[in-house]
Amino acid sequence: MDQNRFIAIDVETTGFSPSRGDRVIEVGAVVVEHRRIVDEFQSLVNINKSIPRSATLIHGITNDMLDGQPAAEDVYPKLRTLFSDATLIAHNAQFDIRFLRHEFGRMGFGFDNRYLCTLQICRKRFPRLPNHRLETVCRHLFGLQDEGVQMHRALDDARMTARLWLKMMKR
Repeated sequence: MDQNRFIAIDVETTGFSPSRGDRVIEVGAVVVEHRRIVDEFQSLVNINKSIPRSATLIHGITNDMLDGQPAAEDVYPKLRTLFSDATLIAHNAQFDIRFLRHEFGRMGFGFDNRYLCTLQICRKRFPRLPNHRLETVCRHLFGLQDEGVQMHRALDDARMTARLWLKMMKR
């Protein structure tokens, strides 16, 4: 693994459990090399399955938004190449990794990237915060969010995770 290459990731899903048929419908990734953001990847994923209203209420992704978007078979080979030997970073990594491992498995790909969880790190570093949601920690470290940031959208959450990671690496 390249210790100078990290990828902040986030996924949006149809629910909470891939073992119950829930799927990834959006993926965002921000590539950090030598402590600098150098690339980004974002894609909606058309899974040809209806998104439950409860999920849409969280991330705002609708069935209509997935029409005409790439299928999983088009998205995951690109992600596999992007991830190659990088360490992945996610806020609540077990959730994202569980879904990505499932989706990669559906394609017949292995998934053995090392990963780090900024949620776990933040709980240790900032024990006095009222909670450790990504937006709370970022507000604590950076102040108010940019108005253009859409919470619970994969690329914006991956961007915030990358910024958080870079800030924690400086400490």
